[in-house]
Parts: sequence; structure tokens; C-alpha cells
Amino acid sequence: MNESVSLAPTIEIAKNAQPSVQVRDLNFYFGEGELRKQALFDINLEIYPGQIVIMTGPSGSGKTTLLTLIGGLRSAPEGSLKVLGEEIIGMGKNNLVQVRKNIGFIFQAHNLFGSLSARQNVQMSIDLHPAKSGNSAQTAAEILEKVGLGHRVDYRPSALSGGQKQRVAIARALVSKPSLILADEPTAALDKQSGRDVVTLMQKLAKEDGLTILMVTHDNRILDVADRIVNLVDGYLESDKDLGNNVTEQQALML
Repeated sequence: MNESVSLAPTIEIAKNAQPSVQVRDLNFYFGEGELRKQALFDINLEIYPGQIVIMTGPSGSGKTTLLTLIGGLRSAPEGSLKVLGEEIIGMGKNNLVQVRKNIGFIFQAHNLFGSLSARQNVQMSIDLHPAKSGNSAQTAAEILEKVGLGHRVDYRPSALSGGQKQRVAIARALVSKPSLILADEPTAALDKQSGRDVVTLMQKLAKEDGLTILMVTHDNRILDVADRIVNLVDGYLESDKDLGNNVTEQQALML
């Protein structure tokens, strides 16, 4: 049987920095009674501000489950899960909402509002953060430009391709500069150059603004942006590789 892995990152962390995500002895189960099946086993993981951590592993290994637990979208019965300094296991719904306001979510399904333009879909995220709003229409247009959609800001989702819709969803998650980004296959619908542009932008925000990014991906083309790569297999954290962000794209393809 696999053993739980807990490896401290060796890349330089700011003195006295507190982890953005701290997972301790986390277990998770689906179903009840005889149908109860354990999906995650004794997960231990720490991620610090400014780090980009990519999570890999076979389909069905529990990657998305762990991501949604960290995002407070489902609750775990065992262990500890601190997100942005708050213990979220057992936390009330209202407090969870406040924690989620500091998290940017990017999922495979873009979940855009069909009646709104690309700009308006992004503006909705800004409007959830009044202190950061400013000129929300201009800010939305600027982030859409950065993800390559400056010429599509007033288009509705029905007039956008699948890859363009995903870029709107990515812009929506990034625009308010949340403290934590949780991304599930963010480049799956994007071509190589679009995927590279998006992850480069995420990398820039992580380093300049101290964002923490946890990304699930099977896309070997973007592994070189990671500071660490963690591998989840059959619900166990098999490995935690510190890359020091010095790996090249070609080397990442060989990992």
C-alpha cells in the first residue's frame, strides 16, 4: 500500500511566510454505508504565496476532488484544511463564502452567462470585490486583452469558440487578483500558443502579486511554469518535486 508523502518545498520562501494552503491528514470518502469508498488518503500538503504548484496524475486519482475540497466546494470529514489562514473544515456557510471571495476558480466547464458579453462576464467577478472595482469595464477589457480577446470584449459566448470561452473564464478568475487560484485543466481547450500566453500571465501574477496557484493539468507543454509538481495516484500523494522554476519547457516534456 502507498504511504502518504509530505515533502517541504525547498525553494526559497519569505521568512515567516504562512502557507496559503495547509492540508493535514486529509481523508475523503464518496457514498455511505456499504457503498462508502475512500477517494483521498492521508493527504499532507503546503503551498506558499507566490508558488505555482501543478498537480498531475491519472484520471480518477482524486485531483479534482482535492481541488474542490481546498476551494470549499465540498467538505471533508477527517483532517485539517487551512485556506488563506482559515480552517475551513467545519466552517459555516457564510464564512466559507467570505473565504471563496479570495479564491479564483478555473474549471474545465467555462460556466459563462450566455446573455452577457465577454466583458460583462468578467465584470461580474470585479463587482464581487467593491474595494478592487475602480473602472470595472476598463479593467475587464484590459484583462481580456491580456488573454488575447481584446477584439472580442463585446461578443456573447454564443459567438465565441470553445477556446475563447475558456479564456474569458480564465480572465474572470484572474481579474480581481485573488490570493489563491485553483485551476482544473485551464489549457485543455486552448491551442499551444494560447495556453502558453495564459499560463505566462498566471506566472507573472504569481511572482509580482504573491498569488498562490494550484493547477491540475495533463498538459505537459506548461509544466515548466511550475515551482513544484505533485503527483496524486489512486488517492495518495505519491511525490512532491521541487523544480525551483528552473526547468525548461523541453525538460518538462520529459518529466
